[in-house]
Amino acid sequence: MASAEEDFPRGGTSKKASRPKVASHVEVDNLFETCEPEVKTKRKAGKELDDKHAKKQKTSSKEAGLKLNAVTNVEVLHLKNVKVGTLLLGCVKSVSDFDVVVGLPSGLTGYLPITNVSDSFTKLLNEQVDNEDSVEEVFSLPHLFSPGMLIRCVVSSLESPANKSIRVKLSVNPKEVNKGLSAGSLKPGMSISGCVESIEDHGYLIDIGVGGTKAFLPKQTAKDETKTSKRDLKVGQYVTTLLEEVKNNGRVVRLSVNPTAVNQACAETQHGWTLSNLIPGLLVKAHIKKVTPHGLIVEFLSSFSGVVDFLHINANEASSYNPGDVVKARVIYIDPTSRQVGLSLRRHLLPPGGSVLDDVLSERVGEVVNGCKMTVVHHYSGATIELPDSTVAFVYKNQMKEPNEEFNPNRLLAQPEHTCRITEYSPLEQIHMATLRQSIISVPFFRYQDLKLGQIVEGTVVHLQDYGMYVKITNHIQGLVPKIHLADIVLKNPEKKFSPGQKVKCRVLSLEGTKLALTNKKTLVNSTLPLFLSFADARVGRVSHGVIVAVRDFGCIVRFYGDVKGLVLTRELSSEPVLSPQSIFYVGQVVKVKVLKCDVENSKLLLSLKDVPTGDTEDPEKPQFDFEVGKVVEATVKRKLEHGLEVSILPEEATALLPMMHLSDHVSNCRLLWEALQEGDVIANLVCLNKTAQGITLSKKPLVKAALEGGSAVREFSDIQEGMQLIGWIKNILPYGAFVDFSHRLFGLAPLAAMSDKFISSTENMFQVGQTVVAKVTNIDEEKRRFLVSLKVSDMSKSEEENAERLIRGQLERKVAMEMFSGRGDSDVLQQLSSVSVGDKLKMTVREVKQDGSVSLASDQLSEATVLAPSHNAAGVNKSPGFKVTAVVLHVDPLTSTVYVSLSPKLVGKKLTLEKDSQHEATVQYVENEFAVISLAETGHLTVISTTSHLNETFRFKAEKLAVGRTLAATVTDLSSEGLGGLPLVTWDFDVKRARTISGSKGVKHKYKVGDVVTGAVKSIKPLNVLVTLPGEVTGSVHVTEVQTSPKVGSFPTSSLKVGSKVKARVIGGREVRSHKFLPISHPNFKVSIPELSLLPSKLEKKANLKSLDENPKLDDFQPGEQVICYVSTFRDETKCLEVCVTPDIIGTVELLAMVSDHKAAKRPQKLYKQGQALQAKVIGVSPNTPPRLFLSLTGMHKVEPGVVTLGMVRKIIPNVGLLVKLPFRSVGMVCIADLADFYTEKPLEQYKEGQIVKCCVVAEDKDKFSVSLRPSRTHPGMGLPVRDAEILSVTDLKVGQVIRGYLKSVGDQGIFIWLSRTVTGRVQFQHASNFFAHDPSVYKEHISQNALLTAKVLSVDEKNQVQLSLLPEDTGKPDVLPETLKLPLRLRGEEKEKRDKVAKKRKMKDSPKKEEPSEKKMKKTKKSKADGNDSGVEVYFREEEEESEEEKKKETSTASTGPARLQVSAGFSWDSALSTLKPAASANTHDSSDEEDEEEQNKPEKQSRKEKEQEKKAEEKRLSQLEAELMDPERRPDSAAAFERLLLSSPDSSLIWLQYMAFHLQATEIEQARAVAERALKTISFREEQEKQNVWVALLNLENMYGTEESLQKVFERAVQFCEPLPIYQQLADIYTKSDKIQEAENLYKSMIKRFRQEQGVWQSYGTFLIRQGKSDAASALLQRALQSLSTKEHVDLIAKFARLEFQYGDKQKAKSMFDKILTSYPKRTDLWSVFIDLMVKHGTQKEVRDLFDRVINLSVAVKRIKFFFKRYLEYEKKHGTPESVQTVKQKALEYVESKGADASS
Repeated sequence: MASAEEDFPRGGTSKKASRPKVASHVEVDNLFETCEPEVKTKRKAGKELDDKHAKKQKTSSKEAGLKLNAVTNVEVLHLKNVKVGTLLLGCVKSVSDFDVVVGLPSGLTGYLPITNVSDSFTKLLNEQVDNEDSVEEVFSLPHLFSPGMLIRCVVSSLESPANKSIRVKLSVNPKEVNKGLSAGSLKPGMSISGCVESIEDHGYLIDIGVGGTKAFLPKQTAKDETKTSKRDLKVGQYVTTLLEEVKNNGRVVRLSVNPTAVNQACAETQHGWTLSNLIPGLLVKAHIKKVTPHGLIVEFLSSFSGVVDFLHINANEASSYNPGDVVKARVIYIDPTSRQVGLSLRRHLLPPGGSVLDDVLSERVGEVVNGCKMTVVHHYSGATIELPDSTVAFVYKNQMKEPNEEFNPNRLLAQPEHTCRITEYSPLEQIHMATLRQSIISVPFFRYQDLKLGQIVEGTVVHLQDYGMYVKITNHIQGLVPKIHLADIVLKNPEKKFSPGQKVKCRVLSLEGTKLALTNKKTLVNSTLPLFLSFADARVGRVSHGVIVAVRDFGCIVRFYGDVKGLVLTRELSSEPVLSPQSIFYVGQVVKVKVLKCDVENSKLLLSLKDVPTGDTEDPEKPQFDFEVGKVVEATVKRKLEHGLEVSILPEEATALLPMMHLSDHVSNCRLLWEALQEGDVIANLVCLNKTAQGITLSKKPLVKAALEGGSAVREFSDIQEGMQLIGWIKNILPYGAFVDFSHRLFGLAPLAAMSDKFISSTENMFQVGQTVVAKVTNIDEEKRRFLVSLKVSDMSKSEEENAERLIRGQLERKVAMEMFSGRGDSDVLQQLSSVSVGDKLKMTVREVKQDGSVSLASDQLSEATVLAPSHNAAGVNKSPGFKVTAVVLHVDPLTSTVYVSLSPKLVGKKLTLEKDSQHEATVQYVENEFAVISLAETGHLTVISTTSHLNETFRFKAEKLAVGRTLAATVTDLSSEGLGGLPLVTWDFDVKRARTISGSKGVKHKYKVGDVVTGAVKSIKPLNVLVTLPGEVTGSVHVTEVQTSPKVGSFPTSSLKVGSKVKARVIGGREVRSHKFLPISHPNFKVSIPELSLLPSKLEKKANLKSLDENPKLDDFQPGEQVICYVSTFRDETKCLEVCVTPDIIGTVELLAMVSDHKAAKRPQKLYKQGQALQAKVIGVSPNTPPRLFLSLTGMHKVEPGVVTLGMVRKIIPNVGLLVKLPFRSVGMVCIADLADFYTEKPLEQYKEGQIVKCCVVAEDKDKFSVSLRPSRTHPGMGLPVRDAEILSVTDLKVGQVIRGYLKSVGDQGIFIWLSRTVTGRVQFQHASNFFAHDPSVYKEHISQNALLTAKVLSVDEKNQVQLSLLPEDTGKPDVLPETLKLPLRLRGEEKEKRDKVAKKRKMKDSPKKEEPSEKKMKKTKKSKADGNDSGVEVYFREEEEESEEEKKKETSTASTGPARLQVSAGFSWDSALSTLKPAASANTHDSSDEEDEEEQNKPEKQSRKEKEQEKKAEEKRLSQLEAELMDPERRPDSAAAFERLLLSSPDSSLIWLQYMAFHLQATEIEQARAVAERALKTISFREEQEKQNVWVALLNLENMYGTEESLQKVFERAVQFCEPLPIYQQLADIYTKSDKIQEAENLYKSMIKRFRQEQGVWQSYGTFLIRQGKSDAASALLQRALQSLSTKEHVDLIAKFARLEFQYGDKQKAKSMFDKILTSYPKRTDLWSVFIDLMVKHGTQKEVRDLFDRVINLSVAVKRIKFFFKRYLEYEKKHGTPESVQTVKQKALEYVESKGADASS
């Protein structure tokens, strides 16, 4: 007590001088007012001091109140600001049977469940559920609520399901809405809400939620005032009332529901409203204090401050409000935390309205609107936009941008127009809510109503349940695929086929409101037959696919879509007679049926299965096209579109689109090819680009196809690296740049400044949409998943070979187009045009000379075409009409049927011979967009060149463009190019003088030597080397290893350079031009090679000599374990190896297992590293193969040794042994079957397959052979994973009597051998394996499967470390390994075996001196000896019927007494007249253990000496005395059937004795005898002893569960339920299932229990305990919700608390904490729950959490006595776990609490 007084001083005012300075605020009626504790003063201070003190108190009170209600800014109500307890004014939007959808302020939506209406209505519902015969009528929610009704509600909970938005759950229960009101605070004229509690004779009792108050509404008044509704009030109906009269201090009130009076009732100051009892919906007079751009700040009820946001100000009156104005406003919400009050000035909420709203829904929800203008932006709330029809909508701030984007209102305002989607309609504001998020605007389905029956949709698997699979269509739409619709067949294990996140394609099966059902049956999804969406669609004769939903004797019921279903009678099921439809058809089967008869009016449908083959059938089902980006296909042109071709992919005939701009990489060829292609033409070498809802898009761009096939195209955003050059095409062109498409839904932006090397001011005319480009990645934004690219030619690598290939490819495409034109055969002009080509010479006649100087010609060969010689090509020639000339063809244009020719004498004359590599001055003769025709000086040769040097070169200044007559420098590279139709292939340059200089130096070899320091310009950059242009037009190469000295791991060294930049390098060697073989330093004066350069600073130093330049290490210099820097070259799929470069001439190989340490990454190793990436590796060794190379490792280790955790690959699965695993570095390991897991399972090897990657731990090594473990506790040692089957490292880990589990190793003649671990094997002798005797050990092999999991008990561990085990049921608690159905004989145990052995021993001693017996006895002995050898001395005797009858006779003879009989005791002995004849009763009664010969020998008199007879007499006397003493002992446990029978005579109703009797038989494995005892017990025990009978039933259930079958167990269970109370029997069987690991059976039983005993709290709790212990926390949460709906309200709190305790003990601690928080928030005065919560947190929580919880408790508003109890616990906790400072802190808090209570008492 002294300690308690010290820790918790008693109350009272403190006498210390400093204490009165502490102010203590106490809330009174108005929370804005505070009062200080009274300080007693002497009376003589006078009235003056009192007045002064009162004035001071009033002033400070007002200031404090203003401070509490300070409002600084105006915002709309956000969802994040809504908390549990927030009071809101709502409008009913829609009503269903179980909930009401309520529109809240600021466009929010809440849901009112049926259980949150009122206590009386909930009670009525429970009674209706409990008693189906209830006479009291219960009205559904549509009878109690109507759309448009305004209701006052409170937020009861905020639910946040997985991957969904927060769901606001509301309540209109008056006890929650009006909980701040008390009987004394009720005043006439107040307006409050309530619900009808009961209907009386003269009126209604209204529940207004005020304790101790009876509210009465006269019935006549209600009729008069609600006559417009023409309906009487019903129990549970919500009403808004006006207090007309208040009596007896608020204990009795009279109400009125007159709509006009209620709506016009204004809250006054004299009503005594405070922030604690202020409710929404009140009408108040408000004074405007401040006008802001976002709304108004007002004051009402004298001291309350509130806000009116811009949504609640009338649009046409926004500018008319001024500070000081008085307005009427309606309270729409009260925030309980911030004390903020929201009001509305909207007319439809003010008198004369304010009770029912007309507009609650809008048909425009989901509509996408273009051309919207943003009018006002409110930075903290959102923006208002004006739709084209002048309708105003509001967009929340978070809906003005994508989730990962930054909010930039200026950019939004700068845009002239916006596209939005209307997402909601808010009835309180009478305004539409919209979004600007493109991700929401672009979704095809926004509402459930947007879906149509039979429509095909794509979705993502969310999760699987027992009844089906949930699929997410969009973020707002989710559907259920019922279990029978998961596949064409019913899946037993759907989790093996489906997993969360998987994409699926389904068809809409049914849609009711928000209940969406889908089907994933491929037959239905891919069906081309007509769909029966209504009965009107099912016309007679039509054929369609359906699903069987029921199979009956009279036929099958087939369901289609929606509610359409029909009947197939038995006679229509098949052409053959069907006797039992259940044997042929099953529920979920897809069938094709034909309509025989349809009654649309009565919704009846008659179908047939047998008429389908002979009736109307659909076309053969076409194979589905397997789309894959990059897949090469062929297609047939179906029809020509304006901007492309509609094609059909072969052979699947899938429709696709081939855009015109994707016919070629050359823009000018696209139109030509489009014109040449006709319907029916087959196009080969098409590549799949993408697949959208609109269809499949193909491409024939050769460069795009090569990129997708060659693997240079990126597939994921993570593959993109800065510096990469990618092939793509222009997707879209905007004023600020161009978007480039790279397939796989990857788009890069090329800003305006990065589109060209030249300065451009506009993106117009730079590129065309669809044009092929090469882009270089310049910037990557990982967070927003976007990247920038450059299209500048200077950033790209260029080569003359690529330009030549592009030119030849373009000309070949033109040639193909001309062939297609000529192949039509329907046009003479096309035939003529295809007969000529560039360079052909023709005889022509001048027709006329045009004004521009061009000459029109005529030719017999081109009679139908137009022949034209441009003015430049006709100079210096006689152009008189009719003059004969020779012309050479320059260009053929099939689109205009025009041939352009030249009449120049230099071209029509004889051609001179060309030489390869010769330089010529060329002249441009003809120019078009991408190609030009040039003549080579005086040679007379014509050829074709590209007008650009690169794909991206689209813009040139006028001086740079090619024009007719311009002179170029050309070099002949091929005298006759086949791709150009025999024309020479040339390279060209604008600078003629420069070209001549190059020509003049041709053949002169460069004179660079090793050691020369040179300066050059970067020509091109590749991942593994950089080309540098050196003085003298010499190209040098820099290997990636010579770029940086110590590159950062993961970087790309070559990307640090830029094309065109100047670099200083040193020549270190050379590479031959053809072989690219590296030339070492021994060739200092190389000539025919490319200089090999180095940029390393160490090699650029002047001090570096020639020898130091060749410092690259040799293969022999590398040592195992040495770390090196290498660079990724390529990944070889065929060998699963990564090739890397270590030096320019040394390559390395990294095998797959040495690349990664995570088995998930091993699935796609080619995606882990990029070419040219710098990596750090460890040397393993040198490969002896040719060519030699290094073996490297990227995992940080270079050898396999015990303790290492690495990846392995399963090479072989060995039954009964384990796995053979390939380890890194060419090592091999063995995984014992006992090292596969920490939790042994049946068939452990089934989950593995050859080639599978596994994570393993090396545990031992023996001569290069490793022992490996896959146990998670080994591979993840630091995670503390649970281990059920512990690893046994040696026999010292075993203890005698220990029960362990292991896997079968083998069955041999010496017993059964079990793997206990990789090093310990246990043996089970056959006598310890089964209670049944088997002659042949092969019986065990037949009935114990491979890899069988066995439970054994350790019997002994001998000196040789040999472990002896037992598999007997009495040792392990498991069933016998041999089934009882084999009917094998039982083994002898205990006394029977000892007696049998003793008899055998005596017989052996007696027979040893005797001679041979007759042959018959000899044969019997031989048979016996064999039996001895088979079972280590355990004998089993088989008796035929004849033997049994003979033994019966012998038994009768032996039991006949020759003298007067003594007392017979049926306890195992028989007493004769002489003690000398005393013998065990077993020899007389038990004929199981002896055969005929033994009995004969035992019956013969034995010759004994006198001394032996005396000793035997004494021994028998002693045994008899001991037996009599035991029989007199009441505590002695019976050891024989007779003893049990004797006990049962005295106590027939004792279930304990009956159970012991059953156990006695079970120990001897006498199953049937144990069953018989149980049946006797049930008949014998009195019917009054219910508990005793129940105990026997439970024992019988246990017996059947362990030794019987499922059928026998069910029969016993059904009988037990019939004769006992059902609930305890159900619970006992569930416990039995759980303890015997029959999880599925237990769960099924629990499901039956909650249906039958749904009102029993214990059932729900037991099921919840079971689920949580099984790790099914989500299922337990769902069960709790079901329980709350079934149980009465008063049981909810205790049940939730029990579930929370279970979560603490077995489940999620955080979830349990949240559950307790929710309970205690609603019931803060339940100190018992607080105490339980504290106990659990002390055990499972952190110190901070426990202290926070104590701080919450000690601030509760409960009795002081209870707070003192918690203070004591707080102090005890701190003394045990805290510090002296924390203990002192608790004492200080206790002292403050006592003083505050004392101050309260004094005030």
